[in-house]
Amino acid sequence: MATSVSSLAFSLSSLSFSSQVSQIPNALSFPRSKSLVISHSKSNSPLVVSASATSAVETAELKNYVKSRLPGGFAAQTLIGTGRRKSAVARVVLQEGTGKVIINYRDAKEYLQGNPLWLQYVKVPLLTLGYESSYDVFVKAEGGGLSGQAQAISLGIARALLKVSADHRPPLKKEGLLTRDSRVVERKKAGLKKARKAPQFSKR
Repeated sequence: MATSVSSLAFSLSSLSFSSQVSQIPNALSFPRSKSLVISHSKSNSPLVVSASATSAVETAELKNYVKSRLPGGFAAQTLIGTGRRKSAVARVVLQEGTGKVIINYRDAKEYLQGNPLWLQYVKVPLLTLGYESSYDVFVKAEGGGLSGQAQAISLGIARALLKVSADHRPPLKKEGLLTRDSRVVERKKAGLKKARKAPQFSKR
């Protein structure tokens, strides 16, 4: 009698263990998550390629547009002004238009990275005279950083507006737009960390 009870208990335990083992594989689902990750990584790459391709096409179109608007190049134009700031130089040409600003064959907002202060530097001379939608501005800028180039463009636009009419001088001069800012970075000195910053003094 005792042997039959023990044999029944052993058979029941083996059945419960086998049922647990059979249920475990159904609960696991690893391969699905891996396939999802792979599909996401593959779908991102074409977007980057297409974005760079479209920007290159837009630049080429703007280059052709500028060449059609400025026959003979920048030097052949009449309403031209040169502005400088720090080590940046900007050659600016004005033409009657709708207020477009193109810098180095790129839209001003894109070139100046949407920075509101730099865009304001470019717009101030035209806003001062109320010409913000009367002239298109074409710029060749080189040297320095974007901040210096934006201020150089501002001076170049102001100087070009003087060639439109001499009557523009008083309002532009009142706003300080005809003054060349001559400040530059002061050179580093020997024995100092920067132009004037000295190492910590030790008495002993």
